[in-house]
Amino acid sequence: MIRIVLFLIVVGALSLGVAWLADRPGDVVIVWQGLRIETSLLVLGAGLVAALVALLAIWSLLRLILRSPGLLSRHLRHRRGVRAYEAISNGLIAVGAGDMAAAQKHAAAVNRLAPTEPLALLLNAQSAQLAGDRDGAERTFRAMASRADTKPLGLRGLFVEALRRNDPIGARAYAEEAARTAPSLGWASRAVLEARCKDGDWAGALALLEANARTLARDVYRRQRAVLLTAHAHALEDSDRDRAKELVLEAQKLAPTLVPAASLAARLLAEGGQLRKAARVIDKAWRANPHPELAQTYSELRSGDSARDRLKRIEALAAKVPGHVEGALAIARAALSAQEFAKARAALAPYLAAPTKRIALLMAELERAERNDEGRAREWLARAVHASDPAWTADGHVSDRWLPASPVTGRLDALEWRVPLTGMAGAPAIEPEPAPPAPAEISAAPAPGTAEPPSAEVARRRERAPFKPELKLEAEPEPKPEPIIPLVHAPDDPGPETAEESETPAAEDNDGWRKIFG
Repeated sequence: MIRIVLFLIVVGALSLGVAWLADRPGDVVIVWQGLRIETSLLVLGAGLVAALVALLAIWSLLRLILRSPGLLSRHLRHRRGVRAYEAISNGLIAVGAGDMAAAQKHAAAVNRLAPTEPLALLLNAQSAQLAGDRDGAERTFRAMASRADTKPLGLRGLFVEALRRNDPIGARAYAEEAARTAPSLGWASRAVLEARCKDGDWAGALALLEANARTLARDVYRRQRAVLLTAHAHALEDSDRDRAKELVLEAQKLAPTLVPAASLAARLLAEGGQLRKAARVIDKAWRANPHPELAQTYSELRSGDSARDRLKRIEALAAKVPGHVEGALAIARAALSAQEFAKARAALAPYLAAPTKRIALLMAELERAERNDEGRAREWLARAVHASDPAWTADGHVSDRWLPASPVTGRLDALEWRVPLTGMAGAPAIEPEPAPPAPAEISAAPAPGTAEPPSAEVARRRERAPFKPELKLEAEPEPKPEPIIPLVHAPDDPGPETAEESETPAAEDNDGWRKIFG
């Protein structure tokens, strides 16, 4: 609208000027080298305007002729850019669809049209991976790593290829170089952190975590720092207990519910005579995560207490999480130590229908200690063989103690306290043993019309027979139908990362196309 108003103002001003000149005619005389030219002022002005227009037209034509080679070259580059764009798009689609022949065809076309473009290099690498050409993929990734604009992606590809050929040293070198080049790369930081955790370099892992603290969420940073501090404290527990105590107390403040940190902090506090503080640490962690290690540490805080005093403390601790199996196990264990067999049986009674391994072992120990019944003890031991208990588990590996990182993948804070194998049908529950019959009842004659009872020798043989639990096999789940259109991805393709792992701004993705289009 503003442009239209300005155009009308200019046209109106020109019209007023022409009208003003027409109302005021005059003569113009030009004498040059004996030639005399007489005309009016208005005609002279029109002639000058026409001459100027002609000169501009001639200059434009000459300029077009002079620039025609450059314009033709730009047009050809534009056409090559469009063709390269189509080839790269179709090639990446073919890679995602698993069409190896089409991917190689489009990659060859891109190599002819725009061989140095970043996305062309990516297409070459992925098509080589899809075809199983590891050497070709590694050469392409090395070419990408030698360029500033594609170095992070090239290092990522080399890292993946090193893992593929089982070269952890090379993979770690590529990850460290990527972390130095771009500290915001999440995959590189995680790989270096996991490598340092595998080496037990807890100080180096903590330094790396601090360097990348801004890229992590606050709760994730606090949890990972607490895990690393706990691991460092465990490593220094035998050599420098004061430093270990300082580290684990900081870890306990960052993650009060972390079981290993709470247990170690409580033990070190109790050694220094800070029994109340140690009890508060255990109490806070126990309310969130009841764990046998916490119960064991809590019962041993006062080394000089009797077994009955420990039982009282364990009962008070278990009352804070009523109905939890770990509380019942802690009470049963403490009651066995205190020779309070009735309390041990009462604590375990609600869980005898489907006992875990620890419950079955405690019941076997209870049968031996209270009744000296080896037969029943063997029955419970047989039950323990088929039962399972929670354990520290990560990536299919079961550990008998807590570890700060997975021993399989090196992933930090990967171990979870859970049952490693679920879904197994346990053996039937052992019913309470009926009261043994009196000797007179065994030897008494059978009632008329009834079968003769077994002899005492047969009864003893039955008691000594091993317990054979019945295993109930669960029905196998129905197989899920195959997808109508299966999706095939390139093997070990670093590919586009998720939103939280993306390290390259979206604006940088278009730089390659800007170069293609000139």
